Amino acid sequence: MKKIIVIGASGTIGKGIVEQLGLRHEVICVGRNSGQYQVKIEDPASVQALFETVGKVDGVVVAAGDAHFGALQEMTPEQFYVGLNSKLMGQVNVALAAQKYLNDGGSITLTSGSLSHNPIRYGVNAGTVNAAVDGFVLGAAVELPRGLRINAVSPTLVDESVDTYGPYFYGMETVPVKRAALAYSRSVEGADNGKTYRVW
Repeated sequence: MKKIIVIGASGTIGKGIVEQLGLRHEVICVGRNSGQYQVKIEDPASVQALFETVGKVDGVVVAAGDAHFGALQEMTPEQFYVGLNSKLMGQVNVALAAQKYLNDGGSITLTSGSLSHNPIRYGVNAGTVNAAVDGFVLGAAVELPRGLRINAVSPTLVDESVDTYGPYFYGMETVPVKRAALAYSRSVEGADNGKTYRVW
């Protein structure tokens, strides 16, 4: 049994990850305002405090991070920074801290998304950030020591979020959260390193 931190555990995909990994492992649920511990991933000090409190673990999964959805013609730099600061740097903050607290052979799993390759109107911020997360994973994988691994899961819209985000994704197939959760399981429990699992 491994000890796994799931950040974003109360989210739509996060709940599926917790359910899947919880079948075999000790899962520590973390959120911004919920869970066993709280963290603000945009704040490196908050991330560091989380790992100092929890201590050594075997895996870290991040299913959290905000991006801005809006028309490119009206977008401000401040709005674009929402995704850069939260979904990109928030996850990078976690990965940078996690490598020091992972047991040998441990894993980091981040979340990108299908908009990196399947653009939609109003999704330029999310698409840019998703591509950057995938790039970070690819670059970080060749430098991690002690058999540590890092991967990303790139899901499309999940069935359970259609009511909220469906109008952005007309014509695109959706997937159930349970299917997306399997990719996170594969990252945590498999042997791949530097891979992005596309769940499209």
